[in-house]
Amino acid sequence: MIVIAAFVIGGLLGYRNAAKRGGNRLDKLQYSVIYALAFALVGMFVTVFIDRSI
Repeated sequence: MIVIAAFVIGGLLGYRNAAKRGGNRLDKLQYSVIYALAFALVGMFVTVFIDRSI
């Protein structure tokens, strides 16, 4: 659940960041994908850490 939420939040933040910088449609798509993957990766590590500590 944390991974999915992090993926969505990362995508939205990436889109917003690219839009703020004046990027075109492909820039917004690229930023969204990269941010979503990075946030999902961090979310996965958080999920594993929580699972191991319980």
